Amino acid sequence: MKNIYLRNRYNLILGYCGVVFIIIGITLLIPLFTVLFLKYELIDIFIFSILGIFSIILGSLLKKNINKDKNITLNFQEGGVIVFISWIYAILIGALPFIIKGQLTFSQGIFEAVSGFTTTGLSMVNVLETSDAILLWRSIMQFLGGAGLAVIMLSSIIGPLGIGLYNAEARSDMLVPNIKNSAKTIMLIYSGYILGGIILYYLAGMSMFDSINHSIAAVSTGGFSTKVESIGYYNSISIEFITIILMVLGTINFGAHLLILKGKFKTFFKIGELRFMFFLFLIFIPLVTFYAVLPIYNSLTKSFRVAIFEVVSAISTTGFSTTTYFNWTSLGYFILLLSMLIGGGTGSTAGGIKQYRVYILLKNLWWEIKKMTYSKKSIKENSIYKPEGKVYIDNNFLNEIIVILSGYILTYTICVTILLTQGYTLKESMFEIASCLSTVGLSYGVTSIEASNITVWTMSFAMFLGRLEFLIIISTFIKFYKDVKKINLIQNNKKESNSLY
Repeated sequence: MKNIYLRNRYNLILGYCGVVFIIIGITLLIPLFTVLFLKYELIDIFIFSILGIFSIILGSLLKKNINKDKNITLNFQEGGVIVFISWIYAILIGALPFIIKGQLTFSQGIFEAVSGFTTTGLSMVNVLETSDAILLWRSIMQFLGGAGLAVIMLSSIIGPLGIGLYNAEARSDMLVPNIKNSAKTIMLIYSGYILGGIILYYLAGMSMFDSINHSIAAVSTGGFSTKVESIGYYNSISIEFITIILMVLGTINFGAHLLILKGKFKTFFKIGELRFMFFLFLIFIPLVTFYAVLPIYNSLTKSFRVAIFEVVSAISTTGFSTTTYFNWTSLGYFILLLSMLIGGGTGSTAGGIKQYRVYILLKNLWWEIKKMTYSKKSIKENSIYKPEGKVYIDNNFLNEIIVILSGYILTYTICVTILLTQGYTLKESMFEIASCLSTVGLSYGVTSIEASNITVWTMSFAMFLGRLEFLIIISTFIKFYKDVKKINLIQNNKKESNSLY
């Protein structure tokens, strides 16, 4: 009976993976609709049509496994398995256009796809020698990764799904009571901001193609650009201002956006992590202006313009840039590094440790200090404000944050050490791995076509782990291990039973 149950559950899991495969297949066909007015090559048509059709067919076959029973739900671990399989498939098939065209090796193609789907934005593609179809595909990957494959799936299918799938995309904030409606709301907000960004960029002087790509990259906090110099290519205050607004919108919790749309501005500005983000801007931007950029430009206006853009890009984990960092002071370098590690808001498209967690840890430090002044008999419940209202913080939640932070630091240390063995300096290694693990996309020069396979795979691993987060991946592997153990136990019992007869 257990064997049949497990088989049915994995059939269901594969069925929902099939839905994601179909969605990926459809998006692979999108570049084909642009061949009439974009720069393309005949091989682009072949690659995207074959891969798109293959993914749709494979997904359709797997989708047949979905049980129509409306009482079926998915737990967190099963949701994690769907997310894990879907992401691995998306990365593999997403890398193929780069590999088949011969632009990148297998390792480099995987790196590019991981960077795209995790919305990191580090790239090995030479944008000057790449067709528009490939550049558009990079942006599509960031669109899918920013919204989240599970969220896109939930908003596009009809049928019951448990909260497990939603949480497995590292999302815990419910916008509305219904999971599917929450996913739809996220997609509407996300797509609406991208559309608004396209219009604003176009009015500011970008071409329509560049507007589409940069708007997707900004709102998804991805950072892929169609220009070698990124946003710095345009040297435009209006374009930089639009980009800053889009990056900030991308790094704010989707639940907070809903408050704005409902006109609940007082509640919006009560949110703890939002206040913390603006506090970071208030501290970091002046420091970078005066101690990192002013010595380079000798102009306060230019220095402030560069500082605000780079700090917002780092904290939002977008990775757009208007300058290089090789001649920055150590303080400027450290602030960018710290900004990347802290990262953006929870329930957003951003990466990093997340402002929410860092904010709670700092608040907890203050709470502990305040405890020393209280009488032992006095009891005070600690709370913070989230989009859904006041939330009380208990020890279990603090323990979860500590576990995630420990995993983050351990992974960061291991990956930095590996890069050091490849001959990079400590400064280069710390900056690049922080950028990968927080899915930022700013580079200190390590990301290049000349990087060794060990370096490329280390950074790919850091990006993947940083996007899906540690507890989800660990939970998924634990489930795989337990299920394999159950199957082996059932098979061994059957063998023993048969041997008796």
